[in-house]
Amino acid sequence: MPSARAHSKTRRRRMPYREFLRLEGDDAHTEWVDGEVVRMAGVTSEENQLMGFVGSVLFAFVQARGLGTVRRRPFQMKCGPDAPGRAPDAFFVRAARRRKLKKFYMDGPADLVVEISNIGTRRLDREIKYREYEAGGVREYWIIDSERRRAEFFALGPDRSYVLLPVDGGIFRSHVVEGLWLRTEWLRMPQPPLLEAMKELL
Repeated sequence: MPSARAHSKTRRRRMPYREFLRLEGDDAHTEWVDGEVVRMAGVTSEENQLMGFVGSVLFAFVQARGLGTVRRRPFQMKCGPDAPGRAPDAFFVRAARRRKLKKFYMDGPADLVVEISNIGTRRLDREIKYREYEAGGVREYWIIDSERRRAEFFALGPDRSYVLLPVDGGIFRSHVVEGLWLRTEWLRMPQPPLLEAMKELL
């Protein structure tokens, strides 16, 4: 049975990215791949809760420290001229790079991208987007698998390839969001109350 997040192409005709942005400048969760619109299906209740928790923690921490900007899907990110237009579950852009944020999309790679994965998107997130984000220059990439209850954190190494970042004693420390750390247990169901987590972080 296909996952709730399995995606399908809803338009077969090719179109430029700017036309796609005009057509899809609403709340639809769509991505632009090889000139075609790819519509992502709905999420499970568990995924939605996890997305909300991670996105809220990231947004609150970044805002409190004045580090930059956080956007959540369906906002677009396009790593380069020939790259697909993706809508990550959440992404962070440093304050010095805010000018790259346009009205409907991020013009270039975010500094950090977060994708919540399940059986229907595991290959997309772990293989296809992994390669795209690596080649496109996304400095840090988190893949949080809601079904396997596992999180992997990657950062660009000196050779511009992703390396797996360590988790020490159940705590992960971001390499690009200054001062941010997470308890990996927070990424499993049930999450702690958001205010409880933020009291620890801030």
